[in-house]
Amino acid sequence: MKRPVEFYSEGFTLRGDVYTPEGMDGGARGAVLLCHGYTGVKDLYLPDAARALNDAGYVAMTFDYKGWGDSEGVRSRLAPYGRVMDVQAAMTFLGLQPEVDADRIGLFGVSYGGATVTWVGAVDQRARCIVSVVGIGNGARWMSRVRRMDEWFDLLERSKADRERRATIGESEYVDRSEILLPDRQSAELAAAARRENTAAVGRIPLEYVDDTIGFNPEWIVDRISPRPILFVTTDDDRLVPPEESEQLYAHAREPKKLVVLRGYGHYEVYTEPAFGEVMAASLDWFREHMPAAA
Repeated sequence: MKRPVEFYSEGFTLRGDVYTPEGMDGGARGAVLLCHGYTGVKDLYLPDAARALNDAGYVAMTFDYKGWGDSEGVRSRLAPYGRVMDVQAAMTFLGLQPEVDADRIGLFGVSYGGATVTWVGAVDQRARCIVSVVGIGNGARWMSRVRRMDEWFDLLERSKADRERRATIGESEYVDRSEILLPDRQSAELAAAARRENTAAVGRIPLEYVDDTIGFNPEWIVDRISPRPILFVTTDDDRLVPPEESEQLYAHAREPKKLVVLRGYGHYEVYTEPAFGEVMAASLDWFREHMPAAA
């Protein structure tokens, strides 16, 4: 069952959905907060994961960050540290729900959401169990890795000019999403098809994304999650977020940790079968081992 909810982060109203398992007996359950990626929204991809968690007995919650989807705030900004605060506010709200055991809240993030949940897990002890799927560990490494060298230096020059623009006239230049988040041929059609069916999907984003991405590197602090558990799931043929990102996060993390590498899939394929089923099987095994749905 799904019910819409509202809560607040930094004074802005954020909107989400709480998903509850069928036939709950009244006891409080473990819950998982689901976090979308770079330009995602709560109704894109995440409801399928919420339903899989419900089937396993967990309460699940999706939500839109500030300025995204149905939530209030300045539109379409990345604001990675603001997203961290949104996730922390969402954890507080989720813990207040009558179906939820506030001491058993986990995090699940996909793509840039994988970076966000890693950071939150490192700074907030309430995150009892974390799953990062095709996440990003170092923004500069990721953005440079998927570009030719001259493209990377051109992007840095554009970012510098935009930084000066923001400081002098107070606004960033908006560009096509694909100029910052480079589409890979392998999975571009999967992403385009999903976005065509979602009216909240965004096609233009500010150039400040470049500075934001370079300045947010979860591998700096992923070791602080220990002794709480974190699982990294990646794919061996991801050409948008290379598997090196999850591998480096895993290398910097401390136990308990696990790295799962799915074979033969690209980035956006993790949202569709058969890869989606493999992602959720690994994630549910991790949650069941370290944060059971029922006490």
